[in-house]
Amino acid sequence: MKQSRHRIRTAATLTALTLGTAGLTALAAPAAQAAEDRVAKLPVSSYSAMVVDSAHERVYLTDDSRSRDAGQVQVYNFAGEKVGSLTTDTSPSGMALSTDSATLYVSQSTGILSFDTQTQTRTGQAYANYHVPCPRDVAFAGGKQWYTEAAATSDCDNRNSRLYQVDGTGVAGTGWNDLGRLRLWSGPQVPDRLVMGQPRTTGVANPFLTTFDASGSTLVRGPERRFADSAGKGALDLKDVAQSADGQRIAVADAAAGTRLLDAADLSDAPVPYQPLPEGATASAVAFGGDGKYIARGASAAGSTADLLVQAADPADRTTPLEFAFDGALEGDRIAPRGLGWSQDGARLFAVTTNVYGNEYWLHVIQPPAAQHDSRFTGALSTTPGQAVVGEPLGIRGRLELDGPAPTEPVKVSAVRHDANGDRKLAAVEADADGSFTVLDVPSLVGDATYTVSFTGDLTHRPAQDITLAVAVAKAPTTLALTAPAEGVKGEGLEITGRLTGQGRALPAGITLSVERTDKKGTGTLTSAAVAADGTFRINDLPRANGQVTYTVGYAGDELHSGSTASATVRVRKAG
Repeated sequence: MKQSRHRIRTAATLTALTLGTAGLTALAAPAAQAAEDRVAKLPVSSYSAMVVDSAHERVYLTDDSRSRDAGQVQVYNFAGEKVGSLTTDTSPSGMALSTDSATLYVSQSTGILSFDTQTQTRTGQAYANYHVPCPRDVAFAGGKQWYTEAAATSDCDNRNSRLYQVDGTGVAGTGWNDLGRLRLWSGPQVPDRLVMGQPRTTGVANPFLTTFDASGSTLVRGPERRFADSAGKGALDLKDVAQSADGQRIAVADAAAGTRLLDAADLSDAPVPYQPLPEGATASAVAFGGDGKYIARGASAAGSTADLLVQAADPADRTTPLEFAFDGALEGDRIAPRGLGWSQDGARLFAVTTNVYGNEYWLHVIQPPAAQHDSRFTGALSTTPGQAVVGEPLGIRGRLELDGPAPTEPVKVSAVRHDANGDRKLAAVEADADGSFTVLDVPSLVGDATYTVSFTGDLTHRPAQDITLAVAVAKAPTTLALTAPAEGVKGEGLEITGRLTGQGRALPAGITLSVERTDKKGTGTLTSAAVAADGTFRINDLPRANGQVTYTVGYAGDELHSGSTASATVRVRKAG
């Protein structure tokens, strides 16, 4: 076994929570001890099923070799160590655990075997109608064993399959059958519900998903759904199914559509779906945590694209998922179909990975956080500088506090600016060690703007309630600077130079400035001054009176810049 530490790829680093002191802690609080993804190489070249027995802390795994020779169920403990095996007469395939975890049912070519999970001994066998190498699926629902069987010796995935009930040491037909290797799911969440799905094969263009009520003496079929539209698009490509802890939802790993979330009552789409898997990832497995807090979504993806997402089971909770990208010869490259399972308390996630050829397999034991803690923004937001100016950098400052353990990687907050032009998402920023942060923006519009700052949470902290700040964005100021001679002569040419500058966006081209002259004869308007591209301008005049003459230059402003004025006084003397 090895311990793998290098593939976790989100800000929400995988941690095993050591709760210690409760109460409020800032980001600088001591980090929790990082958990390890423990990995064991499996002694199999094919894979069929995994069962997690939380009562005895055992993980059972079977292969899919479809051999008539004696086989084994591999047995591991919750630390990822192999602790034994269960011998079967022929190659095992499907498995199911009784509701009380006392018995493990294992299918082989001659029927269904029973094993005592306490003593790990074989206790019985129900003989099937046919002795065929095609693998069987097994489920335990309504206090009974169920299995599917294709009466064929080859092309197992494309033959007609039938659903049977184990009756003592024999079997009884249910009458339910269809094309392809029908797959079964059951679980302690809804002990009387049996889920059946039809894989997509060459002969099945629009596969179904359905449920059965197994509580009575007769199996009663519930809702059925096929997913293709009238044009034949969107058909189900079934890889795995999981039922939520409360039994209200059914999640489906669909290689064509990603992770579907359905209402268990009628198999309609749940009101809020999960976010899409990363681009390039194809759904292969799905599992709800037994405590109802998390869901694991497995995928097949190349390179650094995530193969596993661990996130809140509630799809409305948009806390950043924990992502794993499996990418090596010592750990596998992707999650195998039906390769995910949780312990009942949600403290451990078990994942089976495989390589690109599907002939090597690994068991990963992952310990996600056992709890999430609150977060909040404290105090009011403020701006730097105090007055927001269009076209000028603006900092939105605040502070975030986190309860419980601090993340081991920086926390990020994001913000959205709302103004007359709509919403604009700003770049996320990292909070400092004390929780303070500054979101940067450059307002592009004069007038009222509202900034909404968010923390969407991470795997150990719940999202914070958004905080807002209303800001009045002013026009950018401008400045006029004049250079004038100290003295002039009445009736002779006089030149004043100057420069117009502005903050924010560049000043528009073609600006003209108003010019007024005030002397002892009164105030008059002179010819306007044109501003060059570099902001400079010249004013030429023939003073009409001696004495103090004041020249006043003005810029009226524009949509983004405020106006400005400047004055210069020249002492004019008589000629001669």
